[in-house]
Amino acid sequence: MERKQLEYFLAIASHGSFTSAAHSLRVAQPSLSYAIRVLEREVGAPLFRRLGRGVVLTPMGEALLTPARQVLHDFTRLQTTAQQVTGLVSGRVDIVAVTTLAVDPLATYVGAFRSRYPGVEFSVVDPENAAAVIDVVRRGQCELGLTEHGISTVGMRVLELPRQDVLAVLPSAAARPASGVLTVAELARLDFVTTPRGTTTRNVLEDVIAMVGAPPRIAVECTHRAAIVPLVLAGAGATLLPRRLARDAAALGAVVVGVDPPVTRHGVLVWAPGSLSPAAQAFVDLLASWSAEGDDSDSSGTTE
Repeated sequence: MERKQLEYFLAIASHGSFTSAAHSLRVAQPSLSYAIRVLEREVGAPLFRRLGRGVVLTPMGEALLTPARQVLHDFTRLQTTAQQVTGLVSGRVDIVAVTTLAVDPLATYVGAFRSRYPGVEFSVVDPENAAAVIDVVRRGQCELGLTEHGISTVGMRVLELPRQDVLAVLPSAAARPASGVLTVAELARLDFVTTPRGTTTRNVLEDVIAMVGAPPRIAVECTHRAAIVPLVLAGAGATLLPRRLARDAAALGAVVVGVDPPVTRHGVLVWAPGSLSPAAQAFVDLLASWSAEGDDSDSSGTTE
């Protein structure tokens, strides 16, 4: 049994099809299929059952899933242990992150980290929701997770990240208030473009409007987060975004104003108890130092 076979097996299990897995791995599908056939001969049973155009795991595949992840995790750690002495020259960091936090602040952190350690690769994956981040890390699918503050992190180690201002983003034709801010009562009278219930973006909006005892007026509910700003610019409604995303929207012509009282949010970096790979540990250490310097109003540190 080879490492490549396990990598192929996990990719197919994750994508639900041989075609998608081959595309993500950048290998020819016949090579992928052959590797899985060899693996199935070695374990003595089929690992996948075809279902339409996709595949699902067989009972044997389900049984192999967790051990395969652990083997690859241990192999990566073994590869990079020697680098602790000579310096971090290579490695890989797997992070599961909610979309808005992946844009900001994670993108900035990853860029700055790679400027110091250009040999380290990153894989950033999207969870179903903020709570799912914890499950992905707990199962060992990713070493690190980035999710919203307030999500239950029982059993995890946690690093709180600096707070971010949340701003109101309005269509280009909207009148900018003379004060430069909108009260929550004024926000409650607007129509909004936002994501479905249970998402972090929607939760922030509902929490803000709840200050005046009213539900938000949802004009457009959109699962495609990348479409929110275009919808706002097209005049479909307003939205609330962290400062960096709001600034990008302003560059495209949106009207961006503050909220009174101010609204903030912040993320938390989580990982399972125990040792991390050298690359992941270096990333945590660097974020811990940046967090301590970047948020005087909120003490940052690791807890269990």
